[in-house]
Amino acid sequence: MTESLQDNLKNPPGPAEAYDINTTDDSFALLEQFYQQYGDIVRVKSKTRRSDSYLINNSEYIKHILLKNYQNYKKGVGFERVKMLLGNGIIVSDGEFWRKQRRMIQPAFSKSMIAAQVAMVQKCNLKQMNKWTALLDSQGSAEIDISYEASDLALDIILRLLFSDDVDTLLEQAGENPFAFLTEDPTRDMKVVLKYRSLMSLLLELIQARRTTTKKYNDFVSVFVAARDKETGDGMTDKELLDEVMTMIVAGHETSAITLTWVWYFIAKYNNVDKAVQDELSLSGISGAPGINDLEKLPYIKQVTEEALRMYPPVWLFTRKAIADDQVGGYFIPAGADIFLSPYYLHRNTDYWDNVDEFRPQRFTADAEKQRHKFCYLPFSAGPRRCIGDFFATVEMQIHIGLMAQKFRFELLDDKMPELEANINMRAKNPIMLKISKR
Repeated sequence: MTESLQDNLKNPPGPAEAYDINTTDDSFALLEQFYQQYGDIVRVKSKTRRSDSYLINNSEYIKHILLKNYQNYKKGVGFERVKMLLGNGIIVSDGEFWRKQRRMIQPAFSKSMIAAQVAMVQKCNLKQMNKWTALLDSQGSAEIDISYEASDLALDIILRLLFSDDVDTLLEQAGENPFAFLTEDPTRDMKVVLKYRSLMSLLLELIQARRTTTKKYNDFVSVFVAARDKETGDGMTDKELLDEVMTMIVAGHETSAITLTWVWYFIAKYNNVDKAVQDELSLSGISGAPGINDLEKLPYIKQVTEEALRMYPPVWLFTRKAIADDQVGGYFIPAGADIFLSPYYLHRNTDYWDNVDEFRPQRFTADAEKQRHKFCYLPFSAGPRRCIGDFFATVEMQIHIGLMAQKFRFELLDDKMPELEANINMRAKNPIMLKISKR
């Protein structure tokens, strides 16, 4: 009789009681408890699922799952909720279909294509700057909901990245902003499904119009429409293209919006961080919105965004499902096992980080990064399924901070640490209000 992996390996430690792990506040608290009690790999029996849950908080184990043996792990539990709203885009798709879609979409995210979009990003930021300036011209200082403002900006940018100025035509025809609920309603449950479906019908019209137009565009949808699979020569169907567009609108704006909210919170909270940003801007000689070649002059601003992503990664928990039996760290992982990886807790693992609750952008200097395990920092995941938009997100945030920090000063209205809400994305439970004034 052939020995199996299970015969030679032990099961990871874990609680005797059964729990279902999900993207909820309850699970957020449980993960902390289990990691403290049982270590970096924990087996949790499931109440309602067929398979047990395996919680992983070790960089080498995560490297095995996301890189070394990634083909043995497909998307796991929780993604069905995302799929219900966004369709079968590259965040949720698997296997050969995912590989085909990734190949066709990748050219839109090349560095040259992103560089070509910088003028649009600058334009959106200047529009927001002018809005804030007009507000302050009338009253000297003001209180703003930075959560809303960041979401509004990030949504404007991603829509124009996809559709250029066709967005304006759509807004005129619709009479009211059909995208507003993405900014105003942070919930991601059944009550917004109808809003998503209404929005999808509008976007489908835009996509179909693009297939027949003779006008030249330099945006993402034009790249998607023109893309052909290198093996079959086929392009994307309307449904496939729509799923990718919806995925990018929601995922592409939420991550940036949540991160920018935390960036301004920390700049407002810590005078030394604010001063370091100001010193860097003064030394750079940049005036107005930074361009693509200016960003290398703003390493500290980039480090501030990276530290905000360490402290509060929007995607705080993601999942995989084992296809075949495997071993991780000397433990048995059975086929069908539900794997849970939490960037939030990995970013607070004291094996890799010191003073984990302190905001310290200097963690992300080039020298500091060289000394760290590459898989202990996962705001954009890692391996072949790393977020396709990570470079654009970094560029977008540097431009925004580089411009707004020249013009405005932000101050906290409340020193109390914002309460967190752990849903599909982790965000502050309530709006973060800041006092804004001109510099």
